[in-house]
Amino acid sequence: MKIGTMLRLNPNPEQYDGLIDHMVDAARRIEAGGFPGIWVGDSLGRGRPTIDPLVALGVLAAVTRKVELGISVLQIPLRNPIELAHRVASVQKLSGNRLMLGVGSGSTRADFELLGYDYDHRFGAMKRGLAAMQKAWREEPTNSGGTLSTWPGCEGGPPILMGAWRSPRWIAFAAQECAGWTPSGRYSSWDDLEYGMKIYREAGGRNAVLANVAIDLADRPGSAEVAAGAHCSLICPPDEARKRLKRLKDIGFDEVLLISHGYAIEDIERARDWV
Repeated sequence: MKIGTMLRLNPNPEQYDGLIDHMVDAARRIEAGGFPGIWVGDSLGRGRPTIDPLVALGVLAAVTRKVELGISVLQIPLRNPIELAHRVASVQKLSGNRLMLGVGSGSTRADFELLGYDYDHRFGAMKRGLAAMQKAWREEPTNSGGTLSTWPGCEGGPPILMGAWRSPRWIAFAAQECAGWTPSGRYSSWDDLEYGMKIYREAGGRNAVLANVAIDLADRPGSAEVAAGAHCSLICPPDEARKRLKRLKDIGFDEVLLISHGYAIEDIERARDWV
């Protein structure tokens, strides 16, 4: 099981100043440390400022050269699919084809209410939007007949991972139609993860990436609040964290993406040594 990393793009107020320096320093340290990838999340209406994930990955693409750059997960129903396909293709090109694109329907009503979009019909919107994006990346006519020109080497778009917590339909879709499945450590219970893995493997899936697993091995300020809102985390003493990480390995995950809300990369490095 690989240990990857996520960067928090909605920091606490004390981290607002110098945010880009935090991101750049963390990205360079992660790449130098030999981690396989750096991932970010996607949120808009959660009550605090956030950074657009594709903007963030553009920054990370400029200061790294080898690590994968991923999103888990990009909420397709919140954007125009053709414009979004263009932005994704831009990051794919600027990163030298290092982009791994996790996509999903969105799970937080506040993000949809912020834009005045229909939360209750988000799954259909995601399916239509993803199909439109894939047509655009194949340079097939969209909407009134126009086509989106793709960069050489980026035809077809980046690898797609499907974000799904509990839905058998979308977990099976991830196995059969996508390059991977990416549930969330924040929103998925342990039972959800075991149930989902059974569905995913039985459907033929071979790349299960668990995202958004918070870690804090030193009881830093604010971690208790994060732990209270997460179903699956490594916010606990090291011995317990080691046990939880082994449980994730035993469930069958190919990669776990750890996120330190205080940019404490040393915690993630320590957890990697346990695997």
